[in-house]
Amino acid sequence: MRYDDFRRSDDIDDRRDEGGMGGGGMGLPMGGGGLGIGTIIVLGLIGYAFGIDPRILIGGAEMVSRSGQTYQADRRSPGKTGAPKDEMGDMVSAILGEIDDRWSEIFQASGQSYTGPKVVLFRNATNGGRCGMAQSAMGPFYCPPDRQIFLDTNFFRQVETRFHGCSGNACKFTAAYIIAHEAGHHIQNLLGVLPRVTRLQQQAGSKAESNALQVKVELQADCLSGVWANRELKKRPGYLEEGDIDSALTTASAIGDDTLQREATGRVVPDSFTHGSAAQRKRWFMTGFQQGTVKACDTFGASSL
Repeated sequence: MRYDDFRRSDDIDDRRDEGGMGGGGMGLPMGGGGLGIGTIIVLGLIGYAFGIDPRILIGGAEMVSRSGQTYQADRRSPGKTGAPKDEMGDMVSAILGEIDDRWSEIFQASGQSYTGPKVVLFRNATNGGRCGMAQSAMGPFYCPPDRQIFLDTNFFRQVETRFHGCSGNACKFTAAYIIAHEAGHHIQNLLGVLPRVTRLQQQAGSKAESNALQVKVELQADCLSGVWANRELKKRPGYLEEGDIDSALTTASAIGDDTLQREATGRVVPDSFTHGSAAQRKRWFMTGFQQGTVKACDTFGASSL
């Protein structure tokens, strides 16, 4: 992916230099009775495999590990704001700038105004605002009440080295796909999809029914990621390079619920899916990329996923 001419966004809160915690959050124990990063990753995988929010498992394990220890609030100042200058931060800033620009155009065409999300960059853990603790084991996530995307950039390296979702230069577009997916949740928030689904999940008669709704949310975000890639290609015809789309599809497959469940437990439990299967994630990204419209991303009205 070529991004030299992408617009850089200043909507970045860079907390990567804060030693694992920052922004006024609570300290993450990494030794002396606390959780090691290996434990956190395992708990994250178990959460994804069984449809449990990894933050619940990690938080519970932390409570057990404290053994009477107390935590002091981190009073350090918030992170650096503005477009980062390092290579990774610059790429995230460039991707976010183009995501905001394309969605601004789409919203304007339908007579609506658009305000983009802020991206919080961190290492290991940070204060997740109204969404609680943000930890690297959770993977990137969007916090609806604060309209922020939380991103430990080490996740991109994990996609390449652990999940084998990309390799070489194509990993740049994989990063764009992931950020655009989280921005897709922001679009859903602006359009009222997330609040509506939350109400339906509260009324759901079973965990499986609630999970099924969440799968539709996630697949729609994959589709919206594809919409952005489509619109960006029309704006900047040369930004995609050979292998970029294949890389995004490989990543979608690598982080499908069925793939992660096989890795974590050796079996697949469809009722516990929260993000969709590998095939579904690939299909909906390509639907958005090929059709380039929000209307094409109606996972809730689709006869099949």
